[in-house]
Amino acid sequence: MKALRLHRSQMGAGVAALSLVLAAGWALMPHGSKQEAVQWLDDVCSAVSRPMFSSAPAPEGSGEAARPSTSSRVISCEALPHVPGKSVTTVIVDFPPHAYSPAHRHPGSVTAIILEGTIRSQLGGGPVGTYKTGETFFEPPGTLHVFAENPDPVNPAKLVAVFVADENCGPLVLPP
Repeated sequence: MKALRLHRSQMGAGVAALSLVLAAGWALMPHGSKQEAVQWLDDVCSAVSRPMFSSAPAPEGSGEAARPSTSSRVISCEALPHVPGKSVTTVIVDFPPHAYSPAHRHPGSVTAIILEGTIRSQLGGGPVGTYKTGETFFEPPGTLHVFAENPDPVNPAKLVAVFVADENCGPLVLPP
């Protein structure tokens, strides 16, 4: 009986701690409305079933909603033996003509190398950058990637993204 009370007490403490974390997250959440918060939570919960780097749908009613989205494929994922707990994952990301990828984050460091075409991209707090074939950009872990797009309405673009993240090769995309 005493063990059951101790277990209930520990569970109650865990629920209380989780409640505090959720309340703090709610208070710090950058979204302006409860509907956006519910969408954010849905995005977090559904991230497991989405491809690891494909863009999420753009918000309904936005000009970006009518644009094509990116697609991706993982070409390798390897544990880093000299950095315990970390892996390097390489992903090819295709941007059809005029494709758009809305705001998101990545849990690890990302280096993007443009293989073909032009990519416009903006990281939180920084200017919009335009990157052409052979150029690169870097994203520190957790940085808000405001958007990425192929501004060309005719020609596709392609990049390779090299992630250094936790050793399990994903998920590589997080909601904003």
